[in-house]
Amino acid sequence: MQTVLVTGAAGGIGTRLRKLLDGVYPRLIWSDIRAPADLKRSKNFVQADIADLAAVQKLCRGVDGIVHLGGESVEQSWDRILRANIAGCYNVFEAARRNKVKRVVFASSNHAVGFYPRRRKIGTDEPVRPDSRYGVSKAFGEALGALYAFKHGLRVTCIRIGNFADAPVDERRLAIWISPEDLTQLIRIGLDHPDLHHEIFFGASDNARAWWDNEAAFRYGYRPTGVAEKFAAQALKTQKKLPPDPIGDWYQGGPFCSDEYDSGFDPAAT
Repeated sequence: MQTVLVTGAAGGIGTRLRKLLDGVYPRLIWSDIRAPADLKRSKNFVQADIADLAAVQKLCRGVDGIVHLGGESVEQSWDRILRANIAGCYNVFEAARRNKVKRVVFASSNHAVGFYPRRRKIGTDEPVRPDSRYGVSKAFGEALGALYAFKHGLRVTCIRIGNFADAPVDERRLAIWISPEDLTQLIRIGLDHPDLHHEIFFGASDNARAWWDNEAAFRYGYRPTGVAEKFAAQALKTQKKLPPDPIGDWYQGGPFCSDEYDSGFDPAAT
């Protein structure tokens, strides 16, 4: 990779990656709908709205790889999800195809499979079970990635990001936490691994309580350095102070599952 474009530069993950990817590739282009407040003048930044296909096509010219973080990062109204996460995601993949970009790393989410119960360990071959409109958009992005990989020859990696933070802060996050350094490692595998064509990885560190089988990532050399259990005592202490959430505490998606939930809760059916 000579030139790498990162969308969503102003978001929480994009902000950390601006430091963690600095100097890794010869040229990095950062983009978002608005400029980050802490952006240094030395950074290559291009303001663009991913919902505008013409703007994204221009953004992708001369790019070898894309890390697509842009879009809504939490549950929103359907109109907002549709514009940023559905149309915007399509525009990124289509602009990549038109500009002959080699690779796309798509920031998917654990919320694409949030309605699996916590008692069940799942792999990336399980059907999607989105827990929200946001989760639906991430499942759509994964399907779009498969289409562009197998029909158009893009090399695509979808990372189902868990909880991106310096440390897990409650019981659920002990199972789904990923450190900034480990997510950076997965992104670099997606951009650089010579044998990768199309894969889905779980974005998780070394989590003893994990609900996910991340064999696909390990197969490509992923070796997480973050260890969730180092933070277990404080996380479980915090958990005791949280209000009970029978639906969210049952499913992997947590409060994304219980929010707006109006289906009769039957644990035996999950």
